[in-house]
Amino acid sequence: MTTLGRKRISFLGMSNAKVIPGSIDESSLVEKGHFVIYTTDQKRDVVPLSSISSNIFVEFLKLSEEEFGLSSHDPIMLPCDAALLEYISSIV
Repeated sequence: MTTLGRKRISFLGMSNAKVIPGSIDESSLVEKGHFVIYTTDQKRDVVPLSSISSNIFVEFLKLSEEEFGLSSHDPIMLPCDAALLEYISSIV
């Protein structure tokens, strides 16, 4: 695992994409008991609400707040790439 830039974490060391405001499709609905998060490489993932209690997700949400701030209008963005999020989801 490597750190690229300021607190952006990449599982494969290949994520250097910048997030472009307004480029994320927010129109899709998710089923009850889940929430949507995005990664710095603009990938969308649906996560069960039960995952929110795991320590690793709590830490990623704190990093997200530090990196991107809190907004009631923007989606939740985690400071990692999709490959790392997929790996974390598989072990939680």
